[in-house]
Parts: sequence; C-alpha cells; structure tokens
Amino acid sequence: MKYSANSVWENNDGYDIAVIGAGHAGCEAALAAARLGFRTVMFTVSVDSIALMPCNPNIGGSSKGHLVREVDALGGEMGKVIDRTFIQSKMLNKSKGPAVHSLRAQADKADYSRAMRQVLENQNNLDIRQMEVTDILTEDGKVTGVQTYSGCIYSCKAVVLCTGTYLRARCIYGDVSTDTGPNGLQSANHLTECLKKLGIKMYRFKTGTPARIDGNSIDFSKMEGQKGDERVIPFSFTTDPQSVQIDQISCWLTYTNEKTHEIIRENLDRSPLFSGAIEGTGPRYCPSIEDKVVKFPDKNRHQVFIEPEGLHTNEMYVGGMSSSLPEDVQYKMYRSVPGLENAKIVRNAYAIEYDCIDARQLRSTLEFKNIEGLFSGGQFNGSSGYEEAAAQGLIAGINAARKLQGKEGIIIDRSQGYIGVLIDDLVTKESHEPYRMMTSRAEYRLLLRQDNADIRLTGIGYEVGLISEERYQRLLDKERMIEEEQKRVEHTNIGTSLKVREVLEKYGSTPLSSGTTLAELIRRPELSYEKLREIDVERPELPYDVQEQVDINIKYDGYIKRQMRQVEQFKKLENKKIPENINYDEIQSLRTEAKQKLNQIRPASIGQASRISGVSPADISVLFVYLKLS
Repeated sequence: MKYSANSVWENNDGYDIAVIGAGHAGCEAALAAARLGFRTVMFTVSVDSIALMPCNPNIGGSSKGHLVREVDALGGEMGKVIDRTFIQSKMLNKSKGPAVHSLRAQADKADYSRAMRQVLENQNNLDIRQMEVTDILTEDGKVTGVQTYSGCIYSCKAVVLCTGTYLRARCIYGDVSTDTGPNGLQSANHLTECLKKLGIKMYRFKTGTPARIDGNSIDFSKMEGQKGDERVIPFSFTTDPQSVQIDQISCWLTYTNEKTHEIIRENLDRSPLFSGAIEGTGPRYCPSIEDKVVKFPDKNRHQVFIEPEGLHTNEMYVGGMSSSLPEDVQYKMYRSVPGLENAKIVRNAYAIEYDCIDARQLRSTLEFKNIEGLFSGGQFNGSSGYEEAAAQGLIAGINAARKLQGKEGIIIDRSQGYIGVLIDDLVTKESHEPYRMMTSRAEYRLLLRQDNADIRLTGIGYEVGLISEERYQRLLDKERMIEEEQKRVEHTNIGTSLKVREVLEKYGSTPLSSGTTLAELIRRPELSYEKLREIDVERPELPYDVQEQVDINIKYDGYIKRQMRQVEQFKKLENKKIPENINYDEIQSLRTEAKQKLNQIRPASIGQASRISGVSPADISVLFVYLKLS
C-alpha cells in the first residue's frame, strides 16, 4: 500500500524520545522516559486506544501478577491504575506454595483506559499525538527521528517501538477479513516496510479474542458464581490496603459440552485457522476453542468463564472460547453452552494477524543491536499479554532515557525478576509463536515471589530515578522490621504450657514434649506466624506485608538458602562477559551450529550463551577456555 504526503516539514517542539504506540508497553515507556526528565512524544493511531484492553478484561493472573508487581516496584504505573479501576480481585493458587501465588483483578476496561490516559495527559515532559508513524529516520546507524503519515518529521535521539498488534493488522472470522486493528480500530500499515529496509527481521503472529455477549441474555442460574477474595491485596506497594476493600462484582463459570464440540468439528472446514486463510502463528498457551477441540479430543468439556467488561456496560467476555469461526457458527456454538442458550452477541469473536519482530535482534536492554537508539517493547517483540507488554515497555523506556544520560542500560537478570526471565527468553531463544510468561519458566521462582517484588527491585527503581526518596525509605524501614522480627521469632522460646497444647491441638499439630522456638513451630506445615499469635505474648504490632515476609522467610528458610546458592553459581556465568567484537569463527573447536547461533545472537555473557538453543555444554566449555586464554 502506497502513501504520500503533500509536503514534508519539521516539528520543532524539541523532543528527546519518541514512543510509537499507546498500549500497555507504550504507556509505561512514555511515562518512564518523561519522568526521567526527557521531552517525550507518544504516537498512537487513536487516542481512544490508549491502554486499551482489546481482549480479556483483567490484569494479572498466574505469573503475570508477578510482572505487574515488579513493574510497580520499579516505578511503573500499571499496578496503581488497576488498583483504582478493578471490579473483582483474587489471589490465584492459594492452595499451593507462595512461589506461585499470583494476583489477578477483573478490570472495568473503560475506566482503566480513562485512568491511564489521565495519568499520561497530566505527566510533565509528555505529549500525546494521534498520528501514524511511517518511517524511522537514521543516519550512520543511529536514530535521528521519525516521520508521520502527514509528512511531519519529529527529530529525536531515541525511539521506542511499542506497536502491539497494529502493524498490518488483519481481523478474521469465517470468510470475513478486514484490515483493521483490535476492536475495529485503524491498523498501522506503513511502518513495516521501513523496518524491513532497516534490516529488521519480521514475523507474522496471530492472537484472538472471544465474542462479547449481552449480559441480559445470559441465564446465570445455570452457572457457578466466582466471587473475589474477602480481603483484597492491592497490586501496587503504594496503594493503601484499606482503599481496595470494595464491593466486588461476580464472575461466572460454565462448561462446553459434546454438542458444542460437535458443532465445532462439523465446521472446521469453515475456520480460517484450518483452511489456511490465517498465515500467522498463534499462542500455544491460549488456544482458540477450535484448537482445544482438535488437540484434546478426549476431553468432553472445557471451562468457560463469563466475565463482566465493566460496571457501566452489559457486555460479558466469554473467557476460554476464543474463535475465528463464521458468525452463524459462533451463534450455534455459544448457544450450546449452559446459560448461553439465548445469548445475544454484541461483538463477534475474531482472530487478528499482525507483524512483529524476531526479538533476538535486541540486546538485553531492548535496544536493537544494529540501530543505535532504537528500542522495542511489548507484543511487537513477539510476546503476548498486557503484563508482558508493560514490563518490556518500562525497561525499554528506562533504557532509552539512560542511553541519553550516557549511562549503561538497566538489565534485570533471571535471578532478580520475572521481567529478567521474560526479556532473556525473548532475546536469547528462538520463538515461533507469541511468548507467554509462566511460573515454570523461572528457575528461581521461590526467590521471585510476587509478595517480595518491592524488596527485590525497588532499590533498582530508586537508582534509576523512578522511585522517590520517601518510598525508598519506607522500603528500608520495612526491611528493618522484617529482619528484627525474624531474629526475635528465632530466639523466642515456647514451653509446654496448657495454652500451647491447646493451640497445637486446635491446628492438628503434634504436641511438644519439650520446649522449642517459635520459628521451629512456624516451620510446621499446618502452622504459621499468624496462627501462633495466641502464644506469642511479646509480638509487636506489624503491617500485614511484614508479617507475611517473616512467615515465608522462616517457613521456607532451607529452600530459600538452597536457591540462593544456585543463584551464586548463575551469577558467576552471568558475570563472565563476552567482548562485543569477539570473532566466533576463529574459535576452532566450536561446532558450526554454535558459531552460527553465537554470531547471530551475540550474547553478552557466558550465561546468556549457555541458554541459546543449538549451543551445547561442550561449546560453552570451549568458549570459556578461549576467553580465559585470550
């Protein structure tokens, strides 16, 4: 598709950083850059799409909740906004250990977008511009500015690409195909050509969304109510816990059945997923209902979650039934589900194809290796999800600013946060499908819990300049309280009094034959710091989050120490840096495949090199010896 502008002219507002895209990545990138003192302009195809939730109406979830809390700990905005606009909140996996506890909140989608837009519009150093960017301007391999569809040139020293699912976007269901972005918004059709000319390798990925159904047409009596937690825990470490104790909206659970599956199987030939009409690769871990029925033929039902889109709309999201089947089949399929027999579709389900990059072209700072000053974040990097996008956008925005400050980029490593795992996987490992964060991807997940994200990362946010002195001092006070209370508990002796016997009996714990410490009792699986309050007469009044850390640190002390030893070994490999100008071809004992992969990815350390597919432990040993001798 060709485009032309009547004239080319230059905007002289004097910007330092341009952010392309206003989704969850773009919002965090723009706010970080502006808050670090740089004149920033954020471009979007529509200001109405700022912080849009085109798919599921929630923030957080398994492992994703970790990312949101880490974004908050570093000084990002997502956690604060969802705390102000959620309609239901739930801590997932509470029956399991704390490593996999994950916060998830249903959002009022419209309120979330409005709230984030308000933050952006009132941020110093930040301007918002509704305009499509068509070209990234470079000179001698360095970014010099961007050009818009109207022909306007904005000079700048760094650009952050956060285009999400809008580049050459195409929405498809059945035989219907429209060249639009999510929710029928305008797609961005011109930037891909420029990126390819800059030598950037592109992929074509796909994602999708289910139908939205009029809540008045749903029979909720045939479904199971899914309520939020009685005590809500906020996402942001700055949110007053009392402010989030609100009346919550219910979600609902129902199931597909054999009739549903039969309708789908009979119409697979009309699905663009199976007819070849869709070129892009979809997410393995968030498949369409067609995929589920085909790949799991032995399952006679699949969960379907009915989730409100907000307080001021009757639209309901049909979680678990993403589809690209024709409209008439969608009606039959949804109406076969208990409670949806008379369902009225407000918005059809659809799949969306879009252009994204091979993220192995990026450094761990999310700067392109071959284009200085060009950064990238979000779904454009081949990931999926609002939370993954926000995390990358924040890091890209921070590092674009640090580039202009003449400072080294911030890199969160795999032992410091889920953000580190996410980015390291993207820039190191080849991915042929949208990447989704999962707790199983984090080797050190017992250390990387959602409850201690502030302890792990707020110091880095403070060093960067996104965390205030006041907030940093509060963190130091919290760490002091945790340390003092742990010492007290470790040295508090508990005898065999009647009161102690009664408390132990109450929780089904083995009676004491002799005295022990409070810490030893906490380590019993059936007991906890809170349950032992009755026999802990010297206990000080402490905030809930301090009590939580004391309980976890004592109960899992042995496991935590073991994982910390593993991290020490990991750090040794990460700290063994590889020179940027190394010539892998001259290392004779390296296998040919290893040379090819190492030359392509150019890892920054031995640790990163060891995680590249196609590089064996033997290759790492050879590389280690070569670096030692050179």
